[in-house]
Parts: sequence; C-alpha cells; structure tokens
Amino acid sequence: MEDGAAIWRIARDSEVLDLNSSYSYLLWCRDFAATSVVARDEAGEPIAFVTGYLRPDRPGTLVVWQVAVDQGHRGTGLAGKLLDALTSRVAAEQGLASVETTVTPDNTASDRLFTSYAQRHGVSLERKVLFDGGLFPEDTHLPEVLYRIGPFHA
Repeated sequence: MEDGAAIWRIARDSEVLDLNSSYSYLLWCRDFAATSVVARDEAGEPIAFVTGYLRPDRPGTLVVWQVAVDQGHRGTGLAGKLLDALTSRVAAEQGLASVETTVTPDNTASDRLFTSYAQRHGVSLERKVLFDGGLFPEDTHLPEVLYRIGPFHA
C-alpha cells in the first residue's frame, strides 16, 4: 500500500496516462498487489510500475491497466522487463491464458511495448476497438483498442 502515492506521481508525471484519484492507487496497491509490480531504484524509491487484474469472467486473463516509467528511466526496456516479470509471476501463481490491455491509436510507445511482448513470447496479438471514442464523456477521447495477447501454453 505504501507505493500508492509514488505510483500516482509516476502516472501523473507521465502526462499520457488517464490519471485516477490518488485513493485509487492506494487501493490498487492493497487489492491488486498480486497482479501488479513496482520497480525501484538503488535507493528503494519506485521508478516504474505495471498494474493489472484478473478478469472476473476470465480468471486466466490478466488485464494490464497501466504501465508507466519515470522520465529518467525511460528508454531502457524497463517496461518490457516489468511486464515479463509480472506475467511470469501470474502464470506461476495463478495460471495465465492471455493478456489484455487497451491502447489509444496515438500511443506508439504502448503499441511497441505490447507488440514486442507478443513477439518475444511467440504468441498472437489481436487488435479491435473495445470502446469507441464517442462512448467517453470527454469530446476528445480517442478509441480504446483492445490488444488480446495469447493464448499462452503451459
């Protein structure tokens, strides 16, 4: 739970993520710690995170909610390493059939992250619009494209 404030700050400073309330990040660290991961620097301070949850109707599907890396640590492959570590842990502890996430069409960094993840693991990646931009109350929200990665084989 103690990482909640730090990952809220990392998400805020990313300037690309939809920022949730600070309270939600505290809850996330408490309730979804088994399906999330935080990277730390040499001093033990959080510098990156991946948050996720298992879909209630598909318990073998890990939904990756947010991925963020502090500005000074970007471009080092840290997000990919965290995603690999998280999915490996979830597979070992709870089983993993697939990974899902959503990416807006303008988010090339996330597109590259999840495309390379699927390639590294030798699994397919399907893309389709999950939520059209018109569903969001903000007039400027782009569509959220569902990335379905898998199936993984035990």
